[in-house]
Amino acid sequence: MLMARNMGSYDVPEGVDIRGRFDEEFGKILTRDALQFVADLQREFRGRIRYALECRREAKKRYNSGELPGFDPATKFIREGDWVCAPVPPAVEDRTVEITGPVDRKMIINALNSGAKVFMADFEDSLSPSWENLMRGHVNLRDAVNGTISFHDQARNRVYKLNNKIARLFVRPRGWHLPESHILIDGEPATGCLVDFGLYFFHNHATFRATQGAGFGPFFYLPKMEHSREAKIWNCVFERAEKFAGIGQGSIRATVLIETLPAVFQMNEILHELRDHSIGLNCGRWDYIFSYVKTFQGHPDRLLPDRVQVGMTQHFMRSYSDLLIRTCHRRGVHAMGGMAAQIPIRDNPAANEAALELVRKDKLREVRAGHDGTWAAHPGLIPAILEAFASNMGNKPNQIQTAEREDADCITEEDLLQRPRGVRTMEGLRLNTRVGIQYIAAWLTGTGSVPLYNLMEDAATAEISRVQNWQWLKYGVVLDGEGVKVKVTLDLFARVVEEEMAKIEREVGAEKFGRGMYKEACEIFTKQCTAPELDDFLTLDAYNKIIVHHPKVSSRL
Repeated sequence: MLMARNMGSYDVPEGVDIRGRFDEEFGKILTRDALQFVADLQREFRGRIRYALECRREAKKRYNSGELPGFDPATKFIREGDWVCAPVPPAVEDRTVEITGPVDRKMIINALNSGAKVFMADFEDSLSPSWENLMRGHVNLRDAVNGTISFHDQARNRVYKLNNKIARLFVRPRGWHLPESHILIDGEPATGCLVDFGLYFFHNHATFRATQGAGFGPFFYLPKMEHSREAKIWNCVFERAEKFAGIGQGSIRATVLIETLPAVFQMNEILHELRDHSIGLNCGRWDYIFSYVKTFQGHPDRLLPDRVQVGMTQHFMRSYSDLLIRTCHRRGVHAMGGMAAQIPIRDNPAANEAALELVRKDKLREVRAGHDGTWAAHPGLIPAILEAFASNMGNKPNQIQTAEREDADCITEEDLLQRPRGVRTMEGLRLNTRVGIQYIAAWLTGTGSVPLYNLMEDAATAEISRVQNWQWLKYGVVLDGEGVKVKVTLDLFARVVEEEMAKIEREVGAEKFGRGMYKEACEIFTKQCTAPELDDFLTLDAYNKIIVHHPKVSSRL
């Protein structure tokens, strides 16, 4: 008993086992009551989550056999009904620019101070979900909500603290498919998003509502959904949490990322399920491109061009954006635009201005189309984005009532599925390989948001790189280019991997290359690109490489 106390252990309720490293600060998050709340959510909803994931697998089989996604005739009455969602809370009427990033302590402070209207703290695509990252993230968010967060950068001898005026805080938990293998509930890994949601809500709902939310909140972003049945589970989780906390139904509010191709046909249904808890939809465009390839993995007639050519000017992407705006505004909620992934190029003013001009054009397109706000990956983009929105929206906080976009009612299934146009090149294959390997190497060492070639890359762009390589290999794509046509084969890909690894080593330097996990990342990326069957998610396979279990020490000895 004395030994257990000296080693340290978490006080866990019946049926819960913590396999992550013990830390006193983590123990203030992993309290017995908080873990009981998470366990109750897991036990109540695990059957429905399993069913929803099984439905995803069945849908994949249908798509692989030739079926196309489309609008569900059974829910036509929802799409054609005149219902609206609950009114937008005053605290989040203005969401013209939102900044996103992982739950790193310095990142949280800088993002809240950035001048953005909203900061989305991310447990998902921009976070490598190691035990340390997750638990420190919850400590950081608790301190941010309490207003006590600070960070001493010893290298710069600078202390970071919150300004008087900060962005509204949203939190994005992981998707339904990701487990949390450091927390076992009744002998099984917990569902990652219920851990993320449950711990954050339990510790912060009261303070958040009293300070940031003006009586509402907490606020969330919900990722990776494919069907309204998944939104219904979230709605029930929210109702369960509100009842537990003794707060009014509809206090919790969430924006859903439309970042899978099947979900674009379910937007009305998703909002309908969440209508008491919804504050809009977001164009998660990078994951959407990934999902297009994944959905059509069995369709050799739907091969994507180089990923740099798949932008919002492509007909299927523009149709997706326009229909999202129409759907949201018809239902009285925000239609959020996509990510500006550019980062400042400090050593090249001309290149930096060219990148900023691309951002301005993209954001002017979004605001003129009717979007109410948009995303930025870096604080340096915020002034240009705010200017673009302010110059087109006047003094209004959003365009929900003014940009109805009734013309988008004529968008068809064919519009949303139109094949993208463009070329496939050797440079596209090389860039996919170089970005994919470098991202995985960073992810394996604890970093989920990585600046590469003047863009901020996260799991979504790494997924595009992976599935596009897989698609080109599977169907033996002939690449466009000058002179002789080149077919993508396993031998060609092996040569490209070898050459790009050498290029990565030159770029990062031999010392960093030797210290890093580039070889392990190369092995994972190559295996995924050459697998006979396409894995659903890169991070599911890579996650097994970052799980660190500690010996079980029972707190009830």
